[in-house]
Amino acid sequence: MADTLANLLKEERTFPPPPEFTAQANARPGVHEEAEADWKGFWMRQALERITWFTEPTEILDDSNPPFYKWFTDGELNLSYNCLDRHLESSADKVAYHWIGEPGDERTITYQDLHDDVCRFANALTELGVRKGDRVAIYLGMIPELPVAMLACARIGAVHSVVFGGFSSDALADRILDADAHVVITQDGAWRRGEVVPLKANTDVALARCPDVRHVVVVRRAGNDVTMKDGRDVWWHDVVEGQAATFEPAVLNAEDPLYILYTSGTTGKPKGIVHTQGGYLTQVMTTHSWVFDVKPDTDVYWCAADIGWVTGHSYIVYGPLANRTTSVMYEGAPNHPDFDRLWQIVEDKKVTIFYTAPTAIRAFMKWGDEYPARHDLSSLRLLGTVGEPINPEAWIWYHVNIGGERCPIVDTWWQTETGAIMITPLPGVVATKPGSATFPFPGISADVVDDDGNSVPLGGGGYLVITRPWPSMARTIYGDPQRFIDTYWSRFPGRYFPGDGAKRDEDGYFWLLGRVDDIMLVSGHNISTTEVESALVAHEAVAEAAVVGRADEVTGQAIAAFVTLRGGVVGDEALIEELREHVASVIGPIAKPKSIVFTDDLPKTRSGKIMRRLLKDISEQRKLGDVTTLANADVVEEIARKAAASDEE
Repeated sequence: MADTLANLLKEERTFPPPPEFTAQANARPGVHEEAEADWKGFWMRQALERITWFTEPTEILDDSNPPFYKWFTDGELNLSYNCLDRHLESSADKVAYHWIGEPGDERTITYQDLHDDVCRFANALTELGVRKGDRVAIYLGMIPELPVAMLACARIGAVHSVVFGGFSSDALADRILDADAHVVITQDGAWRRGEVVPLKANTDVALARCPDVRHVVVVRRAGNDVTMKDGRDVWWHDVVEGQAATFEPAVLNAEDPLYILYTSGTTGKPKGIVHTQGGYLTQVMTTHSWVFDVKPDTDVYWCAADIGWVTGHSYIVYGPLANRTTSVMYEGAPNHPDFDRLWQIVEDKKVTIFYTAPTAIRAFMKWGDEYPARHDLSSLRLLGTVGEPINPEAWIWYHVNIGGERCPIVDTWWQTETGAIMITPLPGVVATKPGSATFPFPGISADVVDDDGNSVPLGGGGYLVITRPWPSMARTIYGDPQRFIDTYWSRFPGRYFPGDGAKRDEDGYFWLLGRVDDIMLVSGHNISTTEVESALVAHEAVAEAAVVGRADEVTGQAIAAFVTLRGGVVGDEALIEELREHVASVIGPIAKPKSIVFTDDLPKTRSGKIMRRLLKDISEQRKLGDVTTLANADVVEEIARKAAASDEE
């Protein structure tokens, strides 16, 4: 297997679309050109063909007040209706979710079941005073009540704000206050690696800062003891008992708000990204259908993200349900009770489409090839990645060990702010290159520009920009429209700047380089942290790596690397020197790390992204900021100790 990986990497292969996808995929060759010829008309056709409208739109794009663009402004719809009601006549008994709890309990939820649960909870929320436009905070683990709560809000026309269940009480309070939410939905506790995360206790701490919250609905899940405040706190099962399984969906304008989702930056106030109805559903449905080549009657689809992030909103809830898809939803950690938990689920549920993050893939690599090898993964026909650029080594490992060298991989680039996938292969259309997100989705226009906003020729790198509006784009930052302009639209006027660097090769393929603040300037040379990390991970001893630039009196910045080794590998001075020379041979001597620290883990946010700013603070011996949003805060102290020892040596 190691020889296979090495040979595939050495070949620098382009992987053509498999013949069966070319012949049968949802998206056909020529679709990019067709969409580009009339991009507004393309999106209008998707909106009219895919969505059941109460009032069909006649207007496509209102661009009279940039960057506050609006789509399908005279259309009326309801997303809960589109996800549920319209499927019942033909598919009431079709499975919407195969839900698996971490302790091993399972639920099979049909579209009829989900519809009835959503209606009952919508009635319960209405009795608690929730009305159209009200904000509702949802602080739940990966349990079925989470999509039920979201869809109930959408049915009423209330605006949900999901807060990831791994966030701290402070993070929860900040989001409740900013959204001015008066109702919070939580649970007694969530299972994670065999232990209970005390969500209700966290909520109680948060609400000490949120006096305007009038009602807290609590799901009984873990069975742990919780404190219930009289007059404020109610049990989910009590408020839904006796409620009718019908609720007339609100008629909403395409531009009414659907949800607020807060980005989790390491500094500054969280940004409440606002998404609306019609444009969002149009692009989420289209991308879900085409990027994953979804066959609703036969596929079992698994997006192994958390609904607390935008990936879960778009590709666990709204996209799959609106497309009448059967999905897998898993509550717990991927390595509990053993490192093969996900592959056991793939085998048991006959999963055909699997979508996860490069961070997770690198963890799978670190744990060992033997875990996926225990299971029959032959049901898989397509794989996807999301969340950050994937290094070619992880791409190839995924291709070989999970996809059996037969499944196309769709490497997708997008953000909370974009709402839906923006740059991606189409599995029946685009040949893929390991590590490249390939081309913009049909109807999307992207470019790579220099400091002055000029387009960079093929073969060059610079800043990624989106050059025109798209349907699922964020409409504003909640309560702060000027920050929306300043953050995303001021660097290159008239174009959306996501904050990412990118390059295009001679074939026009896009290669995402990560955040522009992850570009290091070493002796006058721009070096991407992603490129150095990929070089390190290409070494057979390395499972995962994070790279930052630290201040250096001589070179301006020096490259500091933090490396997690594969199981059984011992880190010593000889290996450090070997890795430095390896990077020099792959990229060039200028990219050779000045320091390398071996660590058992890397500091990661609860969405799995490496917190490089903390590593930069450690490298430059600065006081560390808030680490409460980390999934593994305890690792920071150990890394700081090792880094200090390395500097002394």
